[in-house]
Amino acid sequence: MVDPQETYDNVKALAPEMRPPARLRGDKVSKTFAIWSGLMVACVIIGIWSKSSVVATTAAQEKPAKSDAATTKTVHAEMHNVMYHFSDKLVAHIRTLSGELEPIGGNDMPVFDDKNSFNLRIANAEIAMNTASLTNAFNSYVFASPKSPLKEVTMTIVQGKLKVKGRLHDKGDIPFETDGVLTPTRDGKLRMQADKIRALHLPVKGLMDLIGADIADFIKTEKVPGLSADGNGLIFDLKEILPPPHIEGAVTAVRIEGQNLILTFGTAKKAKASRSESGNYMAYQGNQLRFGKLTMNGADLTLMDMDPKDPFDFYLDHYLQQVEAGYTKITANFGLRVSMKDFDKLPRSRGLQATGQ
Repeated sequence: MVDPQETYDNVKALAPEMRPPARLRGDKVSKTFAIWSGLMVACVIIGIWSKSSVVATTAAQEKPAKSDAATTKTVHAEMHNVMYHFSDKLVAHIRTLSGELEPIGGNDMPVFDDKNSFNLRIANAEIAMNTASLTNAFNSYVFASPKSPLKEVTMTIVQGKLKVKGRLHDKGDIPFETDGVLTPTRDGKLRMQADKIRALHLPVKGLMDLIGADIADFIKTEKVPGLSADGNGLIFDLKEILPPPHIEGAVTAVRIEGQNLILTFGTAKKAKASRSESGNYMAYQGNQLRFGKLTMNGADLTLMDMDPKDPFDFYLDHYLQQVEAGYTKITANFGLRVSMKDFDKLPRSRGLQATGQ
């Protein structure tokens, strides 16, 4: 039996850690303190509730379905209409998604404050990525090494094909360009068939065919993460191309909408969220999840968009600032519902200044 007085004393003892910095004053102090107090109280209650239910569930836990330790620690994830920032200039529009947060690197649980602590394992999803974000991903992440064979890469969509331009760094920085249609590979990656290849603004594809060479001889990709060559095709592995948290999942279809690549993982129709919440949100359920100083047992956390008229703009690097600008509710089943302000609508001093925008 849980002692209410003991619960109160535990919360009271933790209170000094929740106090906001002394530089905050007035309403801002009250609002910030109220948000974090609510989160702390909820997690203490949830922890006690989870602990008190251990005896009742022990029999079921003694018969695990699988022995895979990583699988037993995953947190189910669902997302709807989210603009997900991987970095300052790399954003993906997650239209719908179902999958799991999988702890990696020896971590016992996903930790929001450490994006290297988990991968996003996708079962089914539909995700849009524009060519500007892909360009930034390649220049700032994939080809960031001084020894990279490609530099100054740009990507655009022209007449339904992906056009890639850049400089061959290991061949004296000569300019090159290639284009082709994107299709998924059997193992869930993306393949661009190089229909045309130009170097120094001259066509070289015909000459390469004549001498029996292909794009694998033209662009050395052995040491480039997420990029490989297969005959006259370039293979893109999204797990390696995008910065953490890395995504895992098989691309099953790709189509073009303007300057956007629309990627289907698994079956898009199955990715429709099963939760009752409407609007734009990210929902996490099951096992353990840590955010800030709080650890949630039997996770039941939903991050919701305060302004559902447009996509939920979310940036993991600055999620605490988004939480501070919103409010939190506790459900009857000790779940947390956090209404958050869009990242791109935060005051410059809170969010945009940190990203240099």
